[in-house]
Amino acid sequence: MHIRTAVAGLAVAGTLVVGCSSTGSSDTSPSTSPKSTSSVDAASAEKSAALTAQVAVAALGKSIPELRLVRVYDEANDPNHLLGRPGGYTSKAAFSDSRVSSADVEGLDKDAIERGGSVEVFKSEDEAKARAKYIETIAKSMPSATEYHYIVGGTLIRVSNLLTPTQAKDYQAAAKSL
Repeated sequence: MHIRTAVAGLAVAGTLVVGCSSTGSSDTSPSTSPKSTSSVDAASAEKSAALTAQVAVAALGKSIPELRLVRVYDEANDPNHLLGRPGGYTSKAAFSDSRVSSADVEGLDKDAIERGGSVEVFKSEDEAKARAKYIETIAKSMPSATEYHYIVGGTLIRVSNLLTPTQAKDYQAAAKSL
């Protein structure tokens, strides 16, 4: 029974990993894993409750001119099948960052995390933290899935590992305005 449960768990994790990042990998990931999951401001939790991912991306873009909105997901095109589902996010949007080298993301989908990142909005900060922790757990076994995470209330900002730590900190600073 335990073996069957473990195999089922691995199958689910493998399926969800595919949804967390696009296929393809690059050898240009940072030599050390980016630090992640920093709560920017716990007092912002209430403010971000009404925030949508699209509005959050627009707000980040005011501070980060290299950011461009790529896609706003709906129930039909959500790659992770979490939108609106129990424990899932209430909205999700992908963005690109022109500081990511096009050579590093050649062949990846336009909305791949590696091209810039995404914003996922949850009902609570705890749900956003749980999602970040889940992604980090997967990244331990798949270094190409490593990414930066910034949490503001129920909003998880996922940032490409192809950005330098200094560039990624632009997102941490911009997140304070959410």
